Amino acid sequence: MELVYKTEGTCSTHIELTVEEGVIKEVAFWGGCNGNLQGISRLVKDMKVEDALTRLEGIRCGRRSTSCPDQLSKALRQISQ
Repeated sequence: MELVYKTEGTCSTHIELTVEEGVIKEVAFWGGCNGNLQGISRLVKDMKVEDALTRLEGIRCGRRSTSCPDQLSKALRQISQ
């Protein structure tokens, strides 16, 4: 399943992701800190959605109540419903 998720409260504006049978196949962020977001995308590739949620959910960016990794967890929850 594919999803384009509009982020909230982060420098990135959207996350494009593909999940197949509970496994993350592709992740791409639009905007944000390019190097860090490429790193996150590569680290979660081929990871089970459940494992990524455990690691990413609730991460904050400075004083913000969310972060790009946290927004990815929200996108993963949406695509997994």
